[in-house]
Amino acid sequence: MWIISFWVFPVISACMWLAMLVAMISTWAAKGKPHYSNMPATRTIPYISDIGATGIQPLFIAGSAVTVVFLDLSFLSERWLRHTGKLVRNKGRFDKACSILSILFSIAGAAGLILLSIFDDVHHRSLHDAFLGLFIGAYLISAVFICMEYLRLGVTYRRQHRILFISFWIKFIFIVVELALAIAFGVLNQHDRGARNAAAVIEWVIALVFTFYVLSFIIDLLPSVRTRHHIPQGEKAFARPSTSSGHPEITYEEPVTTDSMGDRANTYRGPVASGYQTNGANLPRDF
Repeated sequence: MWIISFWVFPVISACMWLAMLVAMISTWAAKGKPHYSNMPATRTIPYISDIGATGIQPLFIAGSAVTVVFLDLSFLSERWLRHTGKLVRNKGRFDKACSILSILFSIAGAAGLILLSIFDDVHHRSLHDAFLGLFIGAYLISAVFICMEYLRLGVTYRRQHRILFISFWIKFIFIVVELALAIAFGVLNQHDRGARNAAAVIEWVIALVFTFYVLSFIIDLLPSVRTRHHIPQGEKAFARPSTSSGHPEITYEEPVTTDSMGDRANTYRGPVASGYQTNGANLPRDF
């Protein structure tokens, strides 16, 4: 059984983001695919903000806020776990600085998304566009800095911890894909005719790709997860009796993976059986 840990932050963030997108596009389809007043006549596919500016704006605001709050908690958790040695530690000021800068830009991106959902593109078009640029730009820059951190860590620990390089490549691909899509969106959005429908499709694709970026943080936080095992009753005579049945029982913990695990990840968090810490490492050899 998995112990609830920091990995739930990106899961909640991604699920909230995806659920919000599905709810918005479903609402538009259920209403008969209306042509909103804030859409030009040449465009039949709405932008996310077009739908968000209608009667479901509270959903847009709440979904955006929950998404970025839990995503930024993922950034903060990664920094704290490395600092405390639960994840492999940073080796110098450069990668620590990259981690801190990625957090700062993620906070700026979070503010951009929340504000663009509040200042809709009907009544506050200029502000909305500015906050949209802040959201996309800040999270891309944040991804660049966290890529630099993981590249440095991956080179330093290239023999022991492959997860670091895997995470680096996932985030690097995200940067390349999102940057290319953002440029295409900006170019197509300037056209007056059918190209704007293509721009709307690209915006939805950008949002979906962002979901996979959020989920990539599960890989980063996974080494901090531990499983709790129970030794069947009666197998170890030295284990302390359980309070309910009187039969011997023992509980110990193990990390889900040691890849990218820090030097303090084996610190035990549980009961002691017969004078031994029941984390598997401190038990007698015949255990």
